[in-house]
Amino acid sequence: MSAIAEIIDTLENKVEKLFVKMKGLEKNNQDLKDELTKTASIIQTQSKEIEALKTQYEALKVANTLLGSDEDKRDTKLKINSLIREIDYCIAQLSD
Repeated sequence: MSAIAEIIDTLENKVEKLFVKMKGLEKNNQDLKDELTKTASIIQTQSKEIEALKTQYEALKVANTLLGSDEDKRDTKLKINSLIREIDYCIAQLSD
């Protein structure tokens, strides 16, 4: 009978160790989920900043071209022509 009691004690110890390990893994998993959420938030913020900087860069390119720089002059002319076409289209829609 004592052999069975020893086996049961050993089994209880192993189960207890497994529960402790499981709790540690659950905490580690939660920490990783929190870190992932925080990282995703940072990535989203940085993506918005990148888009804002791209827009600002394009506006600066246009302004630089309008100030007389030969760089990107063709792109600026194409952009202006595109805007004029859009305005003409809107005027045509309004007059109908």
